[in-house]
Amino acid sequence: MDGRPSTLAEFTQWTEERYGPETALRFRSPEGGWQTRTYAELGAEVRAVGRALLGLGVAAGERVAVLAETRPQWTRTHFGVLAAGAVLVPVYPTAGEEELAWVLSDSGAVLVVGDDERQRARVEALRAKLPALRETVLMDDLPALPAGDAVAGSALLARAAAVTPGADASIVYTSGTTGLPKGCRLTHGNLGAIQDATLPLISGGPGDSTYLYLPLAHLLAQLIQFTTLLEGGELCYFGGRIEDVLTELAEVRPTHLPSVPRLFEKLHSVVLSLAEAGTGGRDRLEEAVRLGVLAAEGRLPQESRAAYAAAEASLYSLVRGAFGGRLKWALTGGAPIAPATLDFLRACGIAVFEGYGMTESGGVISLNHPGAVRHGTVGRPVAGCEVRIAEDGEVLARGPMVFPGYHANGAATAQALDAAGWLHTGDLGELDAEGYLRITGRKKELIITSAGKNLTPTEVEFAVQRSRYVSRAVLIGDRRPHPVALITLDAEEVAAWAAREGLDPGPEPSAHPAVRALIEAAVAEANATVSRPARIRAFRVLPEDLSVDAGTLTPTLKLRRSAVEQRYAAQIAELYGDETPAGQAPTAIPAGPP
Repeated sequence: MDGRPSTLAEFTQWTEERYGPETALRFRSPEGGWQTRTYAELGAEVRAVGRALLGLGVAAGERVAVLAETRPQWTRTHFGVLAAGAVLVPVYPTAGEEELAWVLSDSGAVLVVGDDERQRARVEALRAKLPALRETVLMDDLPALPAGDAVAGSALLARAAAVTPGADASIVYTSGTTGLPKGCRLTHGNLGAIQDATLPLISGGPGDSTYLYLPLAHLLAQLIQFTTLLEGGELCYFGGRIEDVLTELAEVRPTHLPSVPRLFEKLHSVVLSLAEAGTGGRDRLEEAVRLGVLAAEGRLPQESRAAYAAAEASLYSLVRGAFGGRLKWALTGGAPIAPATLDFLRACGIAVFEGYGMTESGGVISLNHPGAVRHGTVGRPVAGCEVRIAEDGEVLARGPMVFPGYHANGAATAQALDAAGWLHTGDLGELDAEGYLRITGRKKELIITSAGKNLTPTEVEFAVQRSRYVSRAVLIGDRRPHPVALITLDAEEVAAWAAREGLDPGPEPSAHPAVRALIEAAVAEANATVSRPARIRAFRVLPEDLSVDAGTLTPTLKLRRSAVEQRYAAQIAELYGDETPAGQAPTAIPAGPP
């Protein structure tokens, strides 16, 4: 965008001058109603935070950690840190004590901005492990700190003007699926390159509204924040309760929605459940989706237009209304979205675009967008980003958005970046003839059976997870004779199914024969889509879901495969052994035809 600020340190100063009286932020008040802040008001709040940081003695290049939930105070703190020439270190509020101590100590954070007294107390309890830490403050108190009032605004302007594109803007710690997180240094230039590459692809501007419920500790949410405000749109924050998201979507009526696949899949599941509650409802729904997809592709036959109009009144418009009725596009990433869910949403007139990236690439490598979409892929590489596939199938990326390296970890940097500047993503993928990228798995998660067969676990796991009754599937089989799986239930979907069937699954649905038969059918359906060596031979339905608290998922809900294998070692042994506790027999699945 012409005239864009050269660094994020001057970002809100630029947006205030350009969009001053327009609404920048919308959020719930403590009383429950919606409040707003203009760009001019946001700029004033950011300056107050920046002056406070200078008054607290934060020097240019020093690290300031933010430990908080997604809310407007996060945004003003973020830009205040950047305006002060400091480096942001976002921390998930759900991080465990070991991870919290590691991120704060490894980054050398001199100041921690906490969400509330509980988060401040957590940090204070770790002081002995944090030699660089000077102070902890509350996010709500920061703009009004007396120390900030004594610092002239000109000093803050000078600090922001001195920041260069090559300076670090943030150190974002990876999810840590294997070991402790690594701090990815992202420069102002890296993040600016992402904006240059993506802004022309998905339009927005004054009058548009982005609903944000993703954690701002995650880079994707930060990128959405930058893009929305850079274009003069309105950033709407969820009220803090994930169960209220659909209600709030109907209230704020956003035009843009970044999300994880689960939100869309859950809505699809709700509609499926409602359809299945009536005689022939599932067939009618499938026919409506078929017609909607044909219409979206411009191939609706003349003789089907009356049926399409009826589906518009009874289904499509209601689904659009669930998202507020104004949604122009939705963006998803982090995990594949079920193809059936994509077709359902597309039929209803909701465009969902899948993208791909990693923290080390500034968050984006490739993206589907209105001008170029291919379902089943994560789009083409964005402008300025080169992508190639190595001989072993690994996806490599290079461009101005790729990070300069990990903080204080030269060995890890050397493994991630080669001498020619290619980022080794660790993901396996394929490029088709038209340049669309498809991710097939993780290189280090490749399973090699005792028979020497190479299996990509995510391919099988995602096939099982297409069942709405399955929350997670984890494939096991490295150095084993054949694959088996640990499966967790989607408790809400199983409960709804049991009610329709008139069943009482009891306090442990995972042990109920009918539930096991339901999952067996899902596994058999998944097995039919993969090669014979990759087919699941036996599975166990776990009595609990995987979780961040249990250490089996990262804060971004990625699978910690080694942690799962350790936690459920006994169940895995039983799947391959002969001794199984009564009532907990693993379910064997026939291998099926070749």
